[in-house]
Amino acid sequence: MTQQKDALAVRTSAAAARTTPAKARSLVLLTLMVGLGLLVLLSAVHLTQGTSGVSARDLLSAVVTGQDAQLTAIALDSRLPRLVGGLVVGVVLGIAGCALQAMTRNPLASPDTLAVNAGAHLALTTAAAFGLSLPLLSSAALAFVGGFAAAGLVLALTGFSESAPIRLVLAGTVVAMGLASVTSALLMIHAQSTQGLFLWGSGTLNLSGIGAVLRLLPVVLVALAVLVVLSRATDVLSLGSDTAQSMGVRVGLVRGGLLVCSVLLASSAVTMVGPLGFVGLCAPAIVRLLSTRVIRFGRFGWAMAGSGLLGALIVLGADVGVRAIFLGGIFGFTDLNLAVGIPTGVVTSLIGAVFLVVLALRMRSGGSSQEIAAMGLPSGVRLSRRLAVVVTVGVLLLGLVAAGMLLGDWWLRVGDLALWLQGQAPRAIEISLDFRAPRVAAALLAGAVLAVAGGLVQTVTRNPLAEPGILGVAASGGAGAVIALIVLPASSAWTMSAGAAAGAVLAGLIVFSLASSRTSSPETVVLVGIGVMTAAQAITQLLIATTHPHNQAMAISWLGGSTFGTAWRDLGPMLLLLVVAVPVLLALRRELDLVGIDDVTPRILGVSLPVVRGVALSIAVLLAAVAVIAVGVISFVGLAAPHLARMLVGREHRWFLPVSAMLGAALVSLSDTFGRTVIAPDQLPAGLVVAVIGPPYLLWLLKRSTSRTTQATTPARA
Repeated sequence: MTQQKDALAVRTSAAAARTTPAKARSLVLLTLMVGLGLLVLLSAVHLTQGTSGVSARDLLSAVVTGQDAQLTAIALDSRLPRLVGGLVVGVVLGIAGCALQAMTRNPLASPDTLAVNAGAHLALTTAAAFGLSLPLLSSAALAFVGGFAAAGLVLALTGFSESAPIRLVLAGTVVAMGLASVTSALLMIHAQSTQGLFLWGSGTLNLSGIGAVLRLLPVVLVALAVLVVLSRATDVLSLGSDTAQSMGVRVGLVRGGLLVCSVLLASSAVTMVGPLGFVGLCAPAIVRLLSTRVIRFGRFGWAMAGSGLLGALIVLGADVGVRAIFLGGIFGFTDLNLAVGIPTGVVTSLIGAVFLVVLALRMRSGGSSQEIAAMGLPSGVRLSRRLAVVVTVGVLLLGLVAAGMLLGDWWLRVGDLALWLQGQAPRAIEISLDFRAPRVAAALLAGAVLAVAGGLVQTVTRNPLAEPGILGVAASGGAGAVIALIVLPASSAWTMSAGAAAGAVLAGLIVFSLASSRTSSPETVVLVGIGVMTAAQAITQLLIATTHPHNQAMAISWLGGSTFGTAWRDLGPMLLLLVVAVPVLLALRRELDLVGIDDVTPRILGVSLPVVRGVALSIAVLLAAVAVIAVGVISFVGLAAPHLARMLVGREHRWFLPVSAMLGAALVSLSDTFGRTVIAPDQLPAGLVVAVIGPPYLLWLLKRSTSRTTQATTPARA
């Protein structure tokens, strides 16, 4: 990453040397004028799109003259609010991303990767879930508090290190996934009071009027004015914090101002239209690429202007493209419901996912994998400690199995369980335990296979924050299952399972084929995986938002990772794959130990890195796929369980993988029992419970990693 920035600086300096100030100013103004012309053209096209065939000229004429009440209503209630909302939100998100990237000096910073959008979304959903009807400005203030808290947490974990941008993306992804899980839980528990929020949560420009945009416009203008005032200091800050301090810039104050203004802009956008994904990442990143040709874009003031313009182009372009497909019949079909129902945020998320993958493939590693994965794990662990851990976790598992059988909407006693095992239980107790037993077994098996899959991915990437969930395997499996549920005319458990398997395997192939070049690094694999995960989630949201309410409820419940309705036959694929995978992993245990150290040691000792990595990743993808088939999407197990196992028994895979499997089984079993009991007779999916309790541990893990990395890279004082 540092080499890439140095090369960019060299090219920019060379361009600057050949360009006079007047020519540079003319070039940047010409570029902005061209962009503005495209935006005007796009806006005119946008105004013509709708269910009624009315031209933009007729609409504007009706608004000005007021002679045609029907056309005036169409313009003021539908067309203009959607256009103005798209323009304002695009500009706001583009500038917010530009400010965040300038503050952190990190090209991957954005309202999405700092979890600002997720925090604002959760805050507003919480208010709706508890029946709080807030005025617009109060809603914006609440969204600001949620977004600011989320961004503050991410930055507290990662700091402002520009040498390791992947750490920021990982922390932001973990925080955003945790917040999104809490949001999903609220949507499920308070389904009546939050009805309609799913579509808004995907980012939609279906505004009921222009009033909301106008009322929030003063807030937006104040934030923009403050950013303009801070532009000169921000340019100095781009030289480095030490240099900026030596030149009299109050670095803390400038960074604080940039953070507050960017969060205020992003939370205002979320309040207006919901979270529009990745506009704040794409727009400033494109401007940065343009700065090699148009050197004025290297200055913060001009970069803000370019990012705002590009943000508006991205949002309007996405909206125009979707409506052109389903209203104009570009591909030979027309669907008015899809043209109105598809959230614009889904399209921008797809664009952002592709852009993130492109950025990942262009990046070079800014630090060694060991540096990122520095966890301070124990070495020389005694056999007695390992045996004690295995026995303790085994006893814990037995207790959790008993709790899973006894607890639920109807609490049973140990004697009831004993009678059931002897075949002498009363009929009602027998039915209840017959229903619970496969669920408990499914939770144990799913947790075990996900933990083993996560451990293998972490070993291969040498990154304790990588797992099949973050690499997009679980999300793609979920997308495949939802496609089978919604698209196929006669969907069943078998078709959903086939769709889940196809999606998970396809994601694994995409991630590791894109990130398998010689110059790629473990960080590249993770970034590509996050891009694939984002694309899969966007496709899933698209399908759910446009399907029948019955299918929508089924898909949301299944995506939460639920064991509800699991039968013994559903456990077959997980058992079969474990039986096949265990001997292979036992044979490769020494090679995996070496691969987890670095790239040099295995080669010296004659280990074929591509073969070992390929086998390990193939097994991990298949394990994640069968878990998705059996219980749906469950995240974080593959992160938390393997790392906790390493802390307890060390890095040797002959101990590490079995203990990971036991801990993963315990985590999912505990979550499943808790979800079946806490709000009985209603239930929370196990995946949502894991996703709520998992992030705190993982954030502590990331903070510990960051602290150790900082200590390792800080020169010792004399």
